[in-house]
Amino acid sequence: MGVIETIRDKAKAKHRRVVLPEGTEPRMIDAAKILVEEAIADVTLIGDQAEIKKLAASAGLDLNQVEVVNPAESPDLDDFVTDFVELRKKKNVTEEAARKAIIQPLYFGAMLVRHDKADASVAGSINTTGNVLRAAIHVLGLKKGISAVSSSFLMTIPEYRGVKDKVFAFGDCAVIPNPNPEQLASIAMSTAETMNFLTGEEPRVAMLSFSTKGSAKHEDADKVLAAMEIIKKEQPSLLIDGEFQLDAAIVPEVGKRKAPDSAIAGDANVLIFPDLDAGNIGYKLVQRLANATATGPIIQGLAKPANDLSRGCSVQDIVDVSALATLLRG
Repeated sequence: MGVIETIRDKAKAKHRRVVLPEGTEPRMIDAAKILVEEAIADVTLIGDQAEIKKLAASAGLDLNQVEVVNPAESPDLDDFVTDFVELRKKKNVTEEAARKAIIQPLYFGAMLVRHDKADASVAGSINTTGNVLRAAIHVLGLKKGISAVSSSFLMTIPEYRGVKDKVFAFGDCAVIPNPNPEQLASIAMSTAETMNFLTGEEPRVAMLSFSTKGSAKHEDADKVLAAMEIIKKEQPSLLIDGEFQLDAAIVPEVGKRKAPDSAIAGDANVLIFPDLDAGNIGYKLVQRLANATATGPIIQGLAKPANDLSRGCSVQDIVDVSALATLLRG
């Protein structure tokens, strides 16, 4: 069973609720139909009821199976506005400005998650990543001990060293261009948590560099080491080591030779790249040259789950991201 099938089965067992703020987008309607008919998750669609009703009829979605919410008519609107004013009081947000924000579907969807009326939010089919993340950060905030929102990909390799459908987690590949040590530490801790939540595997984290255990001296390698020290203080039980060149991280014989005293050298399943150039190039190289399946980007580091989509996403992409987003609730 592949990682996506495993995620769908786990989501079915949890049977949580996902909110789709882009409820008047036809792909969202089609995805909602699959999510409820296959019992992957309950669904809340946000948008104008009349427009959603028309789209649902065309798609064959029974609206009795989903919840439809228009923010402007919701009985929760006033409470959400009051809460947002309090959340953003350091920015001197007025009630009028708060109402203008919360009536927007992305913000209203994030509020549903914040108030436990949904377990996760999924958007991005018609909104930019910046807008999706801005609403999530403003409303949901960051997890304790995490200093940055980041992303990861689950990379499923058809065959690696005799193991079929070998899964690695790569981070960060989509959000932070040049992380400082604190941000890099957040990326590593978040990606380890993502790996555990979605696959059930114990994360073994390798902090990647062009250097292995001091083989080269450079400020870029020093940044990786500084991040690792932060992680050891924040999460001392996490299996993590570095700095590693890639081969020392995932090839056992190379790991033994280059880092003989390491507990994870040659056997890492979570790979943390030092910057976005390396991470984005790395996941696409593996995807294209190894015919790997890239699941993501998975947005991580938020206090509660909200995930982004590509604007070119398929209906199945929305279904799969919705399933994994509900699992990230823990």
